[in-house]
Amino acid sequence: MPEIILNNLNFILPELVLTATVLVIIVAYLTNRKDETIVYYLSLVGLVITLYALTGKVGENLSAFDGMLSIDPFSLFFKIVIVFSTIVVVIMSQHSDEVKSEKNLQGEYYFLVLSMAIGMMFMVGASNLLMMYLALEFSSLTSYVASGFTRKAKDSSEASLKYLLYGAFSSGVMLYGISILYGLTGTLSIAGINQVLMQGSVNSLALLISSLFILVGFAYKISAVPFHYWTPDVYEGAPITITAFLSVASKAAGFAMMMRAFKVMFVDSSLVTLPVGAWGFVNGIHLQQVLIVLSVLTMTLGNLVALWQDNLKRMLAYSSIAQAGYMLLGVLVLGNDGTAAVMIYFVVYLFMNLGAFYVVMLFANKIGSEHIDSYKGLGRKSPLLSVALAVFLISLTGLPPTAGFVGKWMIFLSLINAKMIGVAVIGVINSVISLYYYVRVIRNMFLRDEERMSDETFKFPLAQQILLVSLLIPTLYFGLFFNELVEFAQFSVTMFGVK
Repeated sequence: MPEIILNNLNFILPELVLTATVLVIIVAYLTNRKDETIVYYLSLVGLVITLYALTGKVGENLSAFDGMLSIDPFSLFFKIVIVFSTIVVVIMSQHSDEVKSEKNLQGEYYFLVLSMAIGMMFMVGASNLLMMYLALEFSSLTSYVASGFTRKAKDSSEASLKYLLYGAFSSGVMLYGISILYGLTGTLSIAGINQVLMQGSVNSLALLISSLFILVGFAYKISAVPFHYWTPDVYEGAPITITAFLSVASKAAGFAMMMRAFKVMFVDSSLVTLPVGAWGFVNGIHLQQVLIVLSVLTMTLGNLVALWQDNLKRMLAYSSIAQAGYMLLGVLVLGNDGTAAVMIYFVVYLFMNLGAFYVVMLFANKIGSEHIDSYKGLGRKSPLLSVALAVFLISLTGLPPTAGFVGKWMIFLSLINAKMIGVAVIGVINSVISLYYYVRVIRNMFLRDEERMSDETFKFPLAQQILLVSLLIPTLYFGLFFNELVEFAQFSVTMFGVK
Protein backbone atom coordinates (compact mmCIF):
# COMPACT_ATOMS: atom_id res chain seq x y z
CA MET A 1 0.00 0.00 0.00
CA PRO A 2 2.70 2.62 0.84
CA GLU A 3 4.40 1.81 -2.46
CA ILE A 4 1.16 2.40 -4.37
CA ILE A 5 0.64 5.73 -2.61
CA LEU A 6 4.20 6.84 -3.41
CA ASN A 7 3.73 5.91 -7.07
CA ASN A 8 0.51 7.91 -7.19
CA LEU A 9 2.20 10.89 -5.55
CA ASN A 10 4.90 10.75 -8.21
CA PHE A 11 2.17 11.15 -10.84
CA ILE A 12 1.18 14.51 -9.32
CA LEU A 13 4.73 15.76 -8.71
CA PRO A 14 4.06 19.22 -10.30
CA GLU A 15 1.07 19.77 -8.03
CA LEU A 16 3.12 18.68 -5.01
CA VAL A 17 5.90 21.11 -5.92
CA LEU A 18 3.39 23.95 -6.11
CA THR A 19 1.80 22.89 -2.82
CA ALA A 20 5.23 22.85 -1.15
CA THR A 21 5.83 26.33 -2.56
CA VAL A 22 2.63 27.56 -0.92
CA LEU A 23 3.70 26.12 2.44
CA VAL A 24 7.16 27.70 2.14
CA ILE A 25 5.54 31.06 1.31
CA ILE A 26 3.40 30.87 4.46
CA VAL A 27 6.40 30.11 6.66
CA ALA A 28 8.56 32.80 5.02
CA TYR A 29 5.79 35.38 5.36
CA LEU A 30 5.16 34.61 9.03
CA THR A 31 8.85 34.69 9.93
CA ASN A 32 9.86 37.76 7.91
CA ARG A 33 7.29 40.47 7.27
CA LYS A 34 9.78 43.27 6.72
CA ASP A 35 10.99 42.13 3.32
CA GLU A 36 7.83 41.32 1.36
CA THR A 37 9.70 40.71 -1.90
CA ILE A 38 10.89 37.35 -0.60
CA VAL A 39 7.44 35.80 -1.10
CA TYR A 40 7.43 37.09 -4.66
CA TYR A 41 10.75 35.43 -5.49
CA LEU A 42 9.76 32.22 -3.71
CA SER A 43 6.52 32.12 -5.74
CA LEU A 44 8.40 32.66 -8.97
CA VAL A 45 11.00 29.98 -8.21
CA GLY A 46 8.30 27.48 -7.20
CA LEU A 47 6.35 28.09 -10.40
CA VAL A 48 9.43 27.67 -12.58
CA ILE A 49 10.25 24.36 -10.84
CA THR A 50 6.62 23.30 -11.33
CA LEU A 51 6.87 24.10 -15.03
CA TYR A 52 10.06 22.05 -15.23
CA ALA A 53 8.34 19.15 -13.43
CA LEU A 54 5.57 19.25 -16.03
CA THR A 55 8.10 18.66 -18.80
CA GLY A 56 8.86 15.30 -17.19
CA LYS A 57 5.24 14.25 -17.72
CA VAL A 58 5.36 14.48 -21.51
CA GLY A 59 4.07 11.28 -23.10
CA GLU A 60 2.48 9.86 -19.93
CA ASN A 61 -1.06 8.56 -20.33
CA LEU A 62 -2.38 6.87 -17.20
CA SER A 63 -4.73 7.12 -14.24
CA ALA A 64 -3.85 7.95 -10.65
CA PHE A 65 -5.53 7.46 -7.27
CA ASP A 66 -7.86 4.72 -8.45
CA GLY A 67 -9.14 6.67 -11.44
CA MET A 68 -9.68 9.98 -9.65
CA LEU A 69 -7.11 11.79 -11.83
CA SER A 70 -5.93 11.41 -15.41
CA ILE A 71 -2.29 12.10 -16.21
CA ASP A 72 -2.34 12.49 -19.97
CA PRO A 73 -1.21 14.89 -22.76
CA PHE A 74 -4.57 16.68 -22.63
CA SER A 75 -4.24 17.62 -18.97
CA LEU A 76 -0.53 18.38 -19.46
CA PHE A 77 -1.36 20.91 -22.19
CA PHE A 78 -3.75 22.84 -19.95
CA LYS A 79 -1.48 22.58 -16.91
CA ILE A 80 1.27 24.27 -18.90
CA VAL A 81 -1.17 27.03 -19.88
CA ILE A 82 -2.24 27.48 -16.23
CA VAL A 83 1.29 27.51 -14.78
CA PHE A 84 2.62 29.83 -17.46
CA SER A 85 -0.33 32.18 -16.87
CA THR A 86 0.40 32.11 -13.15
CA ILE A 87 4.05 33.02 -13.77
CA VAL A 88 3.02 36.01 -15.89
CA VAL A 89 0.43 37.14 -13.31
CA VAL A 90 2.95 36.86 -10.46
CA ILE A 91 5.41 39.05 -12.36
CA MET A 92 2.59 41.48 -13.21
CA SER A 93 1.72 41.66 -9.51
CA GLN A 94 5.19 42.95 -8.70
CA HIS A 95 4.46 45.91 -11.00
CA SER A 96 0.91 46.54 -9.75
CA ASP A 97 0.22 49.57 -7.57
CA GLU A 98 -3.08 47.96 -6.50
CA VAL A 99 -1.33 44.93 -5.05
CA LYS A 100 1.51 46.93 -3.50
CA SER A 101 -0.97 49.28 -1.82
CA GLU A 102 -2.09 46.42 0.44
CA LYS A 103 0.96 46.43 2.66
CA ASN A 104 1.61 43.54 5.04
CA LEU A 105 -0.68 41.34 2.92
CA GLN A 106 1.73 40.22 0.21
CA GLY A 107 2.04 36.76 1.71
CA GLU A 108 -1.72 36.26 1.63
CA TYR A 109 -1.87 37.51 -1.95
CA TYR A 110 0.68 35.07 -3.37
CA PHE A 111 -0.82 32.30 -1.24
CA LEU A 112 -4.18 32.91 -2.90
CA VAL A 113 -2.80 33.10 -6.44
CA LEU A 114 -0.81 29.87 -6.13
CA SER A 115 -3.68 28.11 -4.35
CA MET A 116 -5.97 28.99 -7.23
CA ALA A 117 -3.40 27.51 -9.63
CA ILE A 118 -3.28 24.26 -7.62
CA GLY A 119 -7.06 23.91 -7.77
CA MET A 120 -7.06 24.57 -11.51
CA MET A 121 -4.34 21.98 -12.13
CA PHE A 122 -6.45 19.36 -10.37
CA MET A 123 -9.52 20.48 -12.34
CA VAL A 124 -7.97 19.73 -15.73
CA GLY A 125 -7.02 16.19 -14.71
CA ALA A 126 -10.10 15.23 -12.69
CA SER A 127 -11.70 11.99 -13.94
CA ASN A 128 -14.25 11.61 -11.18
CA LEU A 129 -17.25 13.86 -10.60
CA LEU A 130 -16.44 14.18 -6.91
CA MET A 131 -12.87 15.17 -7.74
CA MET A 132 -14.17 17.66 -10.31
CA TYR A 133 -16.44 19.27 -7.75
CA LEU A 134 -13.80 19.44 -5.01
CA ALA A 135 -11.18 20.90 -7.36
CA LEU A 136 -13.71 23.42 -8.68
CA GLU A 137 -14.68 24.48 -5.17
CA PHE A 138 -11.07 24.76 -4.02
CA SER A 139 -10.25 27.02 -6.94
CA SER A 140 -13.45 29.03 -6.51
CA LEU A 141 -13.12 29.63 -2.76
CA THR A 142 -9.66 31.13 -3.16
CA SER A 143 -10.94 33.15 -6.13
CA TYR A 144 -13.70 34.71 -4.00
CA VAL A 145 -11.15 35.99 -1.49
CA ALA A 146 -8.63 37.12 -4.11
CA SER A 147 -11.23 39.15 -6.03
CA GLY A 148 -11.82 41.25 -2.90
CA PHE A 149 -8.15 41.67 -2.06
CA THR A 150 -8.00 45.46 -2.50
CA ARG A 151 -9.90 46.47 0.61
CA LYS A 152 -9.56 50.20 -0.08
CA ALA A 153 -11.48 49.96 -3.36
CA LYS A 154 -15.20 50.44 -2.80
CA ASP A 155 -16.28 47.96 -5.47
CA SER A 156 -13.82 45.23 -4.44
CA SER A 157 -15.85 43.81 -1.55
CA GLU A 158 -19.02 44.03 -3.63
CA ALA A 159 -17.33 42.08 -6.43
CA SER A 160 -16.17 39.40 -4.01
CA LEU A 161 -19.65 39.02 -2.48
CA LYS A 162 -21.36 38.77 -5.88
CA TYR A 163 -18.80 36.23 -7.00
CA LEU A 164 -19.47 34.18 -3.86
CA LEU A 165 -23.26 34.25 -4.26
CA TYR A 166 -23.27 33.32 -7.94
CA GLY A 167 -20.62 30.68 -7.33
CA ALA A 168 -22.54 29.12 -4.44
CA PHE A 169 -25.72 28.92 -6.52
CA SER A 170 -24.09 27.37 -9.59
CA SER A 171 -22.05 24.93 -7.46
CA GLY A 172 -25.21 23.85 -5.68
CA VAL A 173 -27.01 23.23 -8.96
CA MET A 174 -24.01 21.29 -10.28
CA LEU A 175 -23.82 19.17 -7.14
CA TYR A 176 -27.55 18.38 -7.43
CA GLY A 177 -26.98 17.26 -11.02
CA ILE A 178 -24.08 15.06 -9.91
CA SER A 179 -26.26 13.47 -7.21
CA ILE A 180 -28.96 12.67 -9.79
CA LEU A 181 -26.40 11.16 -12.16
CA TYR A 182 -24.94 9.11 -9.31
CA GLY A 183 -28.41 7.82 -8.47
CA LEU A 184 -28.90 6.80 -12.09
CA THR A 185 -25.55 5.10 -12.62
CA GLY A 186 -24.27 4.14 -9.15
CA THR A 187 -20.81 5.57 -9.79
CA LEU A 188 -18.99 8.92 -9.83
CA SER A 189 -16.23 7.80 -12.20
CA ILE A 190 -16.82 9.46 -15.58
CA ALA A 191 -15.57 6.31 -17.35
CA GLY A 192 -17.87 4.16 -15.22
CA ILE A 193 -20.82 6.45 -15.96
CA ASN A 194 -20.15 6.03 -19.67
CA GLN A 195 -20.23 2.23 -19.34
CA VAL A 196 -23.62 2.38 -17.60
CA LEU A 197 -25.03 4.82 -20.16
CA MET A 198 -23.87 2.58 -23.01
CA GLN A 199 -26.16 -0.16 -21.67
CA GLY A 200 -29.17 2.07 -22.37
CA SER A 201 -30.95 1.31 -19.09
CA VAL A 202 -30.97 4.88 -17.73
CA ASN A 203 -34.08 7.10 -17.76
CA SER A 204 -33.57 9.62 -20.59
CA LEU A 205 -35.40 12.54 -18.94
CA ALA A 206 -33.51 12.22 -15.64
CA LEU A 207 -30.25 11.88 -17.59
CA LEU A 208 -30.96 15.05 -19.55
CA ILE A 209 -31.84 17.02 -16.41
CA SER A 210 -28.71 15.89 -14.57
CA SER A 211 -26.46 16.71 -17.55
CA LEU A 212 -27.98 20.19 -17.83
CA PHE A 213 -27.49 20.82 -14.10
CA ILE A 214 -23.85 19.75 -14.37
CA LEU A 215 -23.49 22.04 -17.39
CA VAL A 216 -24.58 24.97 -15.19
CA GLY A 217 -21.45 24.53 -13.05
CA PHE A 218 -19.22 24.46 -16.12
CA ALA A 219 -20.98 27.44 -17.72
CA TYR A 220 -20.52 29.52 -14.56
CA LYS A 221 -16.79 28.79 -14.52
CA ILE A 222 -16.29 29.81 -18.16
CA SER A 223 -18.62 32.86 -17.94
CA ALA A 224 -21.13 31.56 -20.47
CA VAL A 225 -24.51 33.30 -20.84
CA PRO A 226 -26.79 33.26 -18.84
CA PHE A 227 -24.37 32.42 -16.01
CA HIS A 228 -22.11 35.39 -16.72
CA TYR A 229 -23.61 38.02 -14.42
CA TRP A 230 -20.74 37.88 -11.95
CA THR A 231 -18.08 38.50 -14.58
CA PRO A 232 -18.32 42.29 -15.31
CA ASP A 233 -18.57 43.30 -11.63
CA VAL A 234 -15.81 40.94 -10.49
CA TYR A 235 -13.49 41.88 -13.36
CA GLU A 236 -14.01 45.58 -12.61
CA GLY A 237 -13.76 45.34 -8.82
CA ALA A 238 -10.90 42.87 -8.48
CA PRO A 239 -7.25 43.88 -8.89
CA ILE A 240 -6.26 43.85 -12.55
CA THR A 241 -3.83 41.01 -11.92
CA ILE A 242 -6.58 38.79 -10.48
CA THR A 243 -8.91 39.81 -13.30
CA ALA A 244 -6.31 38.77 -15.88
CA PHE A 245 -5.73 35.48 -14.06
CA LEU A 246 -9.44 34.64 -13.92
CA SER A 247 -9.91 35.54 -17.58
CA VAL A 248 -7.26 33.05 -18.77
CA ALA A 249 -6.29 30.36 -16.27
CA SER A 250 -9.69 29.92 -14.62
CA LYS A 251 -11.41 29.81 -18.00
CA ALA A 252 -8.87 27.28 -19.30
CA ALA A 253 -9.47 24.99 -16.31
CA GLY A 254 -13.24 25.23 -16.75
CA PHE A 255 -13.09 24.38 -20.45
CA ALA A 256 -10.67 21.48 -19.90
CA MET A 257 -12.87 19.97 -17.20
CA MET A 258 -16.02 20.40 -19.30
CA MET A 259 -14.49 18.85 -22.42
CA ARG A 260 -13.16 15.87 -20.47
CA ALA A 261 -16.53 15.29 -18.82
CA PHE A 262 -18.41 15.43 -22.13
CA LYS A 263 -15.86 13.34 -24.03
CA VAL A 264 -15.60 10.53 -21.50
CA MET A 265 -19.10 10.46 -19.96
CA PHE A 266 -21.49 11.13 -22.79
CA VAL A 267 -19.79 9.98 -26.01
CA ASP A 268 -21.03 6.76 -27.61
CA SER A 269 -17.86 4.88 -28.58
CA SER A 270 -19.85 2.17 -30.39
CA LEU A 271 -20.82 4.49 -33.25
CA VAL A 272 -18.90 3.40 -36.35
CA THR A 273 -20.63 5.59 -38.92
CA LEU A 274 -18.95 8.80 -37.74
CA PRO A 275 -15.72 10.12 -39.29
CA VAL A 276 -12.47 9.46 -37.47
CA GLY A 277 -12.09 11.84 -34.56
CA ALA A 278 -15.79 12.76 -34.41
CA TRP A 279 -17.91 12.25 -31.31
CA GLY A 280 -21.53 11.17 -30.99
CA PHE A 281 -23.51 11.46 -27.75
CA VAL A 282 -25.34 8.50 -26.26
CA ASN A 283 -29.14 8.33 -26.55
CA GLY A 284 -30.91 10.77 -24.25
CA ILE A 285 -28.15 13.39 -24.38
CA HIS A 286 -28.81 16.39 -26.63
CA LEU A 287 -26.12 18.72 -25.40
CA GLN A 288 -24.94 19.77 -28.85
CA GLN A 289 -28.10 21.81 -29.43
CA VAL A 290 -27.77 23.34 -25.97
CA LEU A 291 -24.12 24.22 -26.65
CA ILE A 292 -25.05 25.89 -29.94
CA VAL A 293 -27.55 28.14 -28.14
CA LEU A 294 -25.07 28.84 -25.32
CA SER A 295 -22.21 29.75 -27.66
CA VAL A 296 -24.31 32.01 -29.90
CA LEU A 297 -25.88 33.81 -26.92
CA THR A 298 -22.53 34.14 -25.14
CA MET A 299 -20.54 35.69 -27.96
CA THR A 300 -23.45 37.85 -29.18
CA LEU A 301 -24.37 39.29 -25.79
CA GLY A 302 -20.72 39.73 -24.83
CA ASN A 303 -19.95 41.71 -27.98
CA LEU A 304 -23.13 43.81 -28.01
CA VAL A 305 -22.88 44.86 -24.37
CA ALA A 306 -19.15 45.59 -24.76
CA LEU A 307 -20.08 48.26 -27.34
CA TRP A 308 -21.54 50.45 -24.58
CA GLN A 309 -18.78 50.14 -22.00
CA ASP A 310 -16.63 53.15 -21.06
CA ASN A 311 -14.50 51.39 -18.46
CA LEU A 312 -11.73 49.40 -20.14
CA LYS A 313 -11.70 46.63 -17.52
CA ARG A 314 -15.45 46.21 -17.89
CA MET A 315 -15.14 46.24 -21.68
CA LEU A 316 -12.49 43.50 -21.50
CA ALA A 317 -14.81 41.58 -19.16
CA TYR A 318 -17.55 41.47 -21.80
CA SER A 319 -14.86 40.76 -24.39
CA SER A 320 -13.83 37.77 -22.25
CA ILE A 321 -17.45 36.58 -22.23
CA ALA A 322 -17.51 36.82 -26.04
CA GLN A 323 -14.21 34.92 -26.24
CA ALA A 324 -15.81 32.12 -24.21
CA GLY A 325 -18.53 32.00 -26.84
CA TYR A 326 -15.96 31.54 -29.61
CA MET A 327 -14.30 28.72 -27.66
CA LEU A 328 -17.67 27.03 -27.14
CA LEU A 329 -17.94 26.88 -30.93
CA GLY A 330 -15.02 24.46 -30.89
CA VAL A 331 -16.60 22.37 -28.12
CA LEU A 332 -19.95 21.98 -29.90
CA VAL A 333 -18.24 20.47 -32.96
CA LEU A 334 -17.95 17.30 -30.84
CA GLY A 335 -14.72 16.12 -32.38
CA ASN A 336 -10.97 16.11 -32.06
CA ASP A 337 -10.64 19.01 -34.52
CA GLY A 338 -12.84 21.28 -32.43
CA THR A 339 -11.11 20.34 -29.18
CA ALA A 340 -7.66 20.95 -30.68
CA ALA A 341 -8.89 24.32 -31.99
CA VAL A 342 -9.98 25.32 -28.46
CA MET A 343 -6.58 24.31 -27.08
CA ILE A 344 -4.76 26.35 -29.75
CA TYR A 345 -7.02 29.31 -29.02
CA PHE A 346 -6.17 29.17 -25.32
CA VAL A 347 -2.44 29.45 -26.00
CA VAL A 348 -2.82 32.55 -28.16
CA TYR A 349 -5.51 33.91 -25.80
CA LEU A 350 -3.02 33.63 -22.95
CA PHE A 351 -0.58 36.06 -24.57
CA MET A 352 -3.00 38.55 -26.11
CA ASN A 353 -5.40 38.80 -23.16
CA LEU A 354 -2.76 38.93 -20.43
CA GLY A 355 -0.90 41.46 -22.58
CA ALA A 356 -3.97 43.67 -22.89
CA PHE A 357 -4.64 43.58 -19.15
CA TYR A 358 -0.97 44.26 -18.43
CA VAL A 359 -0.97 47.43 -20.53
CA VAL A 360 -4.22 48.56 -18.88
CA MET A 361 -2.57 48.00 -15.48
CA LEU A 362 0.55 49.98 -16.39
CA PHE A 363 -1.51 52.87 -17.74
CA ALA A 364 -3.73 52.79 -14.63
CA ASN A 365 -0.58 53.12 -12.51
CA LYS A 366 0.26 56.34 -14.37
CA ILE A 367 -3.06 58.04 -15.08
CA GLY A 368 -5.10 56.56 -12.21
CA SER A 369 -8.02 55.75 -14.51
CA GLU A 370 -9.39 52.89 -16.58
CA HIS A 371 -11.87 55.05 -18.50
CA ILE A 372 -11.54 54.80 -22.27
CA ASP A 373 -11.63 58.60 -22.68
CA SER A 374 -8.55 58.81 -20.45
CA TYR A 375 -6.61 57.00 -23.19
CA LYS A 376 -6.75 60.02 -25.51
CA GLY A 377 -3.27 61.02 -26.63
CA LEU A 378 -1.49 58.08 -24.96
CA GLY A 379 -0.02 57.07 -28.31
CA ARG A 380 2.22 60.13 -28.10
CA LYS A 381 2.98 59.83 -24.38
CA SER A 382 3.89 56.14 -24.49
CA PRO A 383 4.36 54.78 -28.03
CA LEU A 384 5.56 51.30 -27.00
CA LEU A 385 2.65 50.52 -24.67
CA SER A 386 0.10 52.04 -27.06
CA VAL A 387 1.35 50.04 -30.04
CA ALA A 388 1.45 46.88 -27.92
CA LEU A 389 -2.14 47.42 -26.71
CA ALA A 390 -3.23 48.01 -30.31
CA VAL A 391 -1.64 44.69 -31.37
CA PHE A 392 -3.28 42.82 -28.48
CA LEU A 393 -6.71 44.27 -29.31
CA ILE A 394 -6.32 43.51 -33.01
CA SER A 395 -5.37 39.95 -32.06
CA LEU A 396 -8.46 39.66 -29.83
CA THR A 397 -10.51 40.73 -32.85
CA GLY A 398 -8.93 37.94 -34.89
CA LEU A 399 -7.21 39.89 -37.66
CA PRO A 400 -4.03 38.71 -39.41
CA PRO A 401 -1.08 38.57 -38.99
CA THR A 402 -1.69 38.14 -35.26
CA ALA A 403 -2.07 34.91 -33.30
CA GLY A 404 -5.74 35.69 -32.67
CA PHE A 405 -6.43 35.15 -36.37
CA VAL A 406 -4.94 31.65 -36.20
CA GLY A 407 -6.99 30.80 -33.11
CA LYS A 408 -10.29 31.89 -34.62
CA TRP A 409 -9.44 30.42 -38.02
CA MET A 410 -8.88 26.98 -36.48
CA ILE A 411 -12.23 27.17 -34.68
CA PHE A 412 -14.13 28.32 -37.77
CA LEU A 413 -12.36 25.67 -39.86
CA SER A 414 -13.51 22.94 -37.46
CA LEU A 415 -17.08 24.24 -37.82
CA ILE A 416 -16.84 24.22 -41.62
CA ASN A 417 -15.47 20.66 -41.61
CA ALA A 418 -18.40 19.64 -39.40
CA LYS A 419 -20.83 21.19 -41.95
CA MET A 420 -21.96 23.84 -39.42
CA ILE A 421 -21.67 26.77 -41.84
CA GLY A 422 -24.48 28.82 -40.28
CA VAL A 423 -22.89 28.79 -36.82
CA ALA A 424 -19.52 29.72 -38.35
CA VAL A 425 -21.12 32.71 -40.12
CA ILE A 426 -22.59 33.91 -36.81
CA GLY A 427 -19.12 33.67 -35.28
CA VAL A 428 -17.59 35.73 -38.10
CA ILE A 429 -20.30 38.40 -37.76
CA ASN A 430 -19.59 38.62 -34.03
CA SER A 431 -15.88 39.08 -34.74
CA VAL A 432 -16.75 42.00 -37.01
CA ILE A 433 -18.90 43.54 -34.26
CA SER A 434 -16.04 43.24 -31.76
CA LEU A 435 -13.78 45.25 -34.06
CA TYR A 436 -15.78 48.39 -33.26
CA TYR A 437 -15.14 48.55 -29.52
CA TYR A 438 -11.51 47.49 -29.87
CA VAL A 439 -10.86 50.13 -32.53
CA ARG A 440 -12.48 52.73 -30.28
CA VAL A 441 -9.60 52.34 -27.81
CA ILE A 442 -6.99 52.47 -30.61
CA ARG A 443 -8.62 55.60 -32.04
CA ASN A 444 -8.44 57.36 -28.67
CA MET A 445 -4.76 56.54 -28.26
CA PHE A 446 -3.58 57.62 -31.71
CA LEU A 447 -6.21 59.86 -33.33
CA ARG A 448 -7.61 61.85 -30.40
CA ASP A 449 -5.82 64.50 -28.35
CA GLU A 450 -6.27 64.84 -24.63
CA GLU A 451 -8.40 67.74 -23.40
CA ARG A 452 -5.45 69.46 -21.75
CA MET A 453 -2.42 69.13 -23.99
CA SER A 454 0.90 68.45 -22.26
CA ASP A 455 4.38 67.42 -23.33
CA GLU A 456 4.62 64.81 -20.58
CA THR A 457 5.86 61.39 -21.62
CA PHE A 458 5.51 58.20 -19.61
CA LYS A 459 8.62 56.20 -18.79
CA PHE A 460 8.44 52.62 -17.65
CA PRO A 461 11.18 50.52 -16.01
CA LEU A 462 13.09 48.05 -18.14
CA ALA A 463 11.60 45.05 -16.30
CA GLN A 464 8.09 46.15 -17.26
CA GLN A 465 9.10 46.64 -20.87
CA ILE A 466 10.70 43.19 -21.00
CA LEU A 467 7.53 41.49 -19.76
CA LEU A 468 5.46 43.48 -22.24
CA VAL A 469 7.67 42.49 -25.18
CA SER A 470 7.64 38.88 -23.93
CA LEU A 471 3.86 38.86 -24.37
CA LEU A 472 3.90 40.85 -27.59
CA ILE A 473 6.38 38.69 -29.53
CA PRO A 474 4.39 35.40 -29.22
CA THR A 475 1.22 37.28 -30.21
CA LEU A 476 2.90 38.12 -33.51
CA TYR A 477 5.04 34.97 -33.82
CA PHE A 478 2.14 32.49 -33.59
CA GLY A 479 0.30 34.53 -36.20
CA LEU A 480 2.99 33.52 -38.72
CA PHE A 481 4.56 30.32 -37.41
CA PHE A 482 1.98 28.08 -35.78
CA ASN A 483 2.68 24.58 -37.11
CA GLU A 484 4.38 23.35 -33.91
CA LEU A 485 1.52 24.65 -31.77
CA VAL A 486 -1.06 22.94 -33.99
CA GLU A 487 0.87 19.65 -33.91
CA PHE A 488 1.20 19.75 -30.11
CA ALA A 489 -2.52 20.39 -29.68
CA GLN A 490 -3.49 17.66 -32.14
CA PHE A 491 -1.19 15.15 -30.43
CA SER A 492 -2.63 16.05 -27.02
CA VAL A 493 -6.21 15.59 -28.14
CA THR A 494 -5.46 12.38 -30.07
CA MET A 495 -4.27 10.75 -26.82
CA PHE A 496 -7.22 12.28 -24.95
CA GLY A 497 -9.34 9.59 -23.27
CA VAL A 498 -7.03 6.74 -24.36
CA LYS A 499 -5.64 4.72 -21.43
